[in-house]
Amino acid sequence: MTTKGILGKKVGMTQVFTENGELVPVTVIESTPNVVLQLKTIENDGYEAIQLGYQDKREVLTNKPAKGHAAKANTTPKRFVREINDVVLGDYTVGDEIKVDTFSAGDVVNVTGTSKGHGFQGNIKRWGQSRGPMTHGSRYHRRPGSMGAVINRVFKGKRLPGRMGGKRVTVKNLEVIRVDVESNVILIKGNVPGANKSLVTIKNVTKDAK
Repeated sequence: MTTKGILGKKVGMTQVFTENGELVPVTVIESTPNVVLQLKTIENDGYEAIQLGYQDKREVLTNKPAKGHAAKANTTPKRFVREINDVVLGDYTVGDEIKVDTFSAGDVVNVTGTSKGHGFQGNIKRWGQSRGPMTHGSRYHRRPGSMGAVINRVFKGKRLPGRMGGKRVTVKNLEVIRVDVESNVILIKGNVPGANKSLVTIKNVTKDAK
């Protein structure tokens, strides 16, 4: 099974009723038509993929190489450029538009985005660890626990305070509830990674990706 995908912007969450009257929480993803900017081939690039461009970018903010790259696809410069691999290149040509109707209600997809950043956090919020006693002079409330054996170093992977969030996350096996072609909107059941207005990539679930 080949991969199909599209780039979009997370708008927010709402809820809709299905045909059988079930109330379902959904994430609204707006995806104006994506443009195929380039076809990556094994001969030229060592792998096969399509390069998609999403959301127009003002030319004054675009350098000459990016302008020329977009001109080859007979389109305007794009703000976001991403690749979708495991595709059949014969199904696409440079300049093609990919719209939300590439998916339909009932499809199962994987959604990739950048999770919300939470800055520097302690081990309790970051890893869900337990705190120490708050009374009787314990003087050990929210600090990390033992560092393990005393060998003058901290073991790799030790759960300690640090930067939380802001990572590339993929949520798998989400169901497409509704596709609105006129509004360029896809409604996906449940939540997807990222803050509102952030970029997400939607791909169908292939046999190897489950």
